[in-house]
Amino acid sequence: MSDPGDHDLTSALLSPPKEPTDERISIDDMLQRYTGEFGSWQFRHFVLTSLAWALEAFHTMVMIFADHEPAWRCTQGEAGSSCFDQSMRKDMCGLEPTSWEWVGGSGSSTVSEWGLICEHKYLVGLVQSTFFAGCMIGAGVFGHLSDSFLGRKGSLTVVCIINAISGCLTALAPSYWVYIALRFLTGFSTGGVGLCAFVLATEPVGPSKRGAAGMSTFYFFSTGISILAAIAYVFRSWRVLYVASSLPSILFLLMVIPFISESPRWYLIRRKVNQAMNVMRSIAQCNGKHLPDGVQLALDEDINDKTSNGFNNKESTTEAVTGSLFDVIRSPVTRMRLFLTVAISFMCSVVYYGLSLNVVNLKTNLYLSVILNAIAEMPAFTLSAILLDRFGRKPLAIGTMWFSGLFCLVGSLVGNNGIWRLVRMVCGIFGIFGMAATYNLLFIYIAELFPTVVRNAALGCATLTGQMGAILAPLVVVLGGGFPFAVFGVCGIAGGLLSFYLPETLNHPLYDTMAGIEDGANVWRGP
Repeated sequence: MSDPGDHDLTSALLSPPKEPTDERISIDDMLQRYTGEFGSWQFRHFVLTSLAWALEAFHTMVMIFADHEPAWRCTQGEAGSSCFDQSMRKDMCGLEPTSWEWVGGSGSSTVSEWGLICEHKYLVGLVQSTFFAGCMIGAGVFGHLSDSFLGRKGSLTVVCIINAISGCLTALAPSYWVYIALRFLTGFSTGGVGLCAFVLATEPVGPSKRGAAGMSTFYFFSTGISILAAIAYVFRSWRVLYVASSLPSILFLLMVIPFISESPRWYLIRRKVNQAMNVMRSIAQCNGKHLPDGVQLALDEDINDKTSNGFNNKESTTEAVTGSLFDVIRSPVTRMRLFLTVAISFMCSVVYYGLSLNVVNLKTNLYLSVILNAIAEMPAFTLSAILLDRFGRKPLAIGTMWFSGLFCLVGSLVGNNGIWRLVRMVCGIFGIFGMAATYNLLFIYIAELFPTVVRNAALGCATLTGQMGAILAPLVVVLGGGFPFAVFGVCGIAGGLLSFYLPETLNHPLYDTMAGIEDGANVWRGP
């Protein structure tokens, strides 16, 4: 007769193992608990995606070199002409056409080739404003498309294709008006590059690492400006420069895009759970982590509403969750956030682009000035990245905008002669230092203020209004004197004041749906 204890032991050994309990969690929870927040997969994906920022720098800042006014000199043999009185003149307006010539020939710039000087000088500003107008429209269009059927990766692919084609065609422009039309098209696609690349690069990053990662994207933009200055130094013809600055977009399409993954958050809001889980498994495997079989992704609204839209509701897992700016405006939680962020983005762009355009007015070596200006922004990115998770998004936004605004106000009060010229230049450097940090921070802040379903649409709206500020900036700069600094100072101080009314997002979850962020706002007592 067998011992009952042996029977119990045998039954326990032969009984089938318990099935793992199904667990539905958000992407942030999965990143923190199972796959890793910023491992080798996220690092590779982040670097490859952020290279697109360098492309944006190429297509945006090329105007500094292509549309600059070259040096001019009197024609030899015209010693009796009034041209030799140029020591008392600031330009060639009013001189006989045969009494002066462009240094380096007429093909070095659009200004020299098409005579955009004197009474036609405004046409240079019109080109720049038209480019930023294209950026403004493109940011809104691609912000919506990347949240809807096209996706983050699809939108980034489309804008790079348009950039490459329009950039190369610009080099063949036979007239000014064809040139300005092609610059508008380039701006239209460029407006979607940064926001698509930023969201795609940061969405697979865990919450504790997302801020520092987001702040690091702008290193690629500043590096792109520096590389562009070196390219422009080698290729002095504006037509050749446009080809040289557009070729990297083609290389990006062929050599980088195929190795970039679509965002798992976009897959999730489109109800493509299997694709989202495949990405998360790839992240876990590459990071040396293990993702249990029983763990599945779920939208925050499905997690929070287990009774009506619970885990077993098949309809909730097959229909895509969509959203638009109308949903943002309808919601009392996100409506005020949108109005505040677009106003702050507008003021930030006026200051940032206005101070950047002032580099041309320094009358120093153009190529060296642009490189130094780009390098000067990098310490701002580093400092803001260090302080971001220590003090939070809101205090840092207020502090950097006020820092920039105060130095701009000081610059407006000093003269532009003697030692005061140096003081004004230093004020401009510190002004752009502070505003570069704000400009970087705003992308992270806005991305965290809105849910996945409308994140790119909100970023696109803020970018759109920011481009309106960029359109206004050249008009402020041409007024000269201390007035531009006064405008920049007022914008910086006002932007900091508006930031007081935004909620803090440090250590808050990154929500996926409108319902999720509304529930979260009640918990965190947001506006």
